[in-house]
Amino acid sequence: MTGDLSSWIGQHAANSPDRIAIRFEGNEISYRALHARVLGCANYLHNVHGIDPGDRVAYLGFNTPECVILLFACAKLGAIYLPLNWRLALPELDYVLGHATPKVLIADSLHQEAAVRLVAGRSGCTSLDCTRVAPVPKDGGVVLPESNIEGSLDAPILLVYTSGTTGQPKGVLLTQNALLVNALNSVDMHELTPADHILTVLPMFHVGGLNIHTTPGIYIGATITIHQRFDPAETLLAIEKERPNLLVLVPATIAALIQQPDWQATDLSSLRMVTTGSSIVPHSLIETWHDRGIPVIQVYGSTETGPVALYQRREDAMISVGSAGQGALHTELRIVDDGGHDVRPGASGELLLRGSNLFQQYWGDRNASRDAFAVGWFRTGDIGYRDTRGYVFINDRKTDVVISGGENIYPAELERILDGIDGIIEAAVVGAADDHWSEIPVAIVVIDEGAKITAQEILSAFKGRLARFKHPKAVGFLSALPRNVMGKVLKHELRRALGDGSIPLIQR
Repeated sequence: MTGDLSSWIGQHAANSPDRIAIRFEGNEISYRALHARVLGCANYLHNVHGIDPGDRVAYLGFNTPECVILLFACAKLGAIYLPLNWRLALPELDYVLGHATPKVLIADSLHQEAAVRLVAGRSGCTSLDCTRVAPVPKDGGVVLPESNIEGSLDAPILLVYTSGTTGQPKGVLLTQNALLVNALNSVDMHELTPADHILTVLPMFHVGGLNIHTTPGIYIGATITIHQRFDPAETLLAIEKERPNLLVLVPATIAALIQQPDWQATDLSSLRMVTTGSSIVPHSLIETWHDRGIPVIQVYGSTETGPVALYQRREDAMISVGSAGQGALHTELRIVDDGGHDVRPGASGELLLRGSNLFQQYWGDRNASRDAFAVGWFRTGDIGYRDTRGYVFINDRKTDVVISGGENIYPAELERILDGIDGIIEAAVVGAADDHWSEIPVAIVVIDEGAKITAQEILSAFKGRLARFKHPKAVGFLSALPRNVMGKVLKHELRRALGDGSIPLIQR
């Protein structure tokens, strides 16, 4: 396929016009109808609102077909699609809009009021109703483009603001070619075909919900069932009744599913595999699916990588549980020490990535963009190792490593043990300041209601399983861990809370 990304849909519309592209709330959109709506949306944005190449088009709302239509309409125009995190507070959204300066802010019906407030007093930005931007053509026919503007694979297409796990979010800019290469990686990972039926329940304002399955599914000509928001009961019902064969979940949503009363009774046999990632995934969550005969494969990446950069394939699921897999088909991987030298198998180092799926720049931040590729590779900030078979295992974020008495302690090692303790729902390990050791590892846990486990029992669980210097020195109890929308624990918030004393600690 050549041209801009919208040519994917155009070609499917020509070759398989009646194949269903999108299912949403009981309605079906064929590839022919999707092509018509993309072209109609592009015409409207350009002819009515003057959207030209490079202009930003923001969207605020839940998952809808318009999320897909807007992305590909922007690709047709060479414009940049800016999906906004609807979970953010208005001041946070205001920061993103001020930084990205979109020309239009398009919102679904439930976010219209917020959109109007956000554009009030903001020059050069107009609030629009998404139903007006991408209306259903009355005759279902293809609307030919009225403008001569055409996008290209070299043009930027997607501006996504990071989750802000370490502070102020940054705008990550991905090109159309990056989305193409990401799709090719996903096709290899999932063995995608036009016969696949993908269920999208994660939010499409994040690259996980948008680019692990959804845009690759459109590339290959599959059918995508879209849910507005993740609801565990509705997800289980959809698996049983609508029979999708591919699904992406993060650890928090997996946990929500398996806690449903209908979990064991739900027929999961349509699923070829379940994909997960976003953070280090507890083995117990993976094994729950494996016990039902459903392979769970992991993907590793970030907003900056599209995100598909490392992955397992179906044949890897049972033999490398907990691994992030191997380097993607179109992405190169190195693991290096602090001096930039490649480490031997089994030794931990920082993951470096290179490939056309990676981002172009951080929006409006030349220094951060330069620093990200200072060594000619993207420095992920993640620490991991490759075993002798070539499978990669992630230890932790480089910024999350606890350095105690000069020794590196990787929280993930401790968290795996905490995950296996009965009565603990979730746990995180972070470093706390210490006068003697500089830092000490501290376990922050959430206990199941009715569990009687004590701090001393938790601390004793590490005896004989890890070197003594790695053992957590204290335990803090919370009702829930702070997480971002993709389920990643916000460890900087835990460290801040430990620093100001708002999490009481029980020591040995």
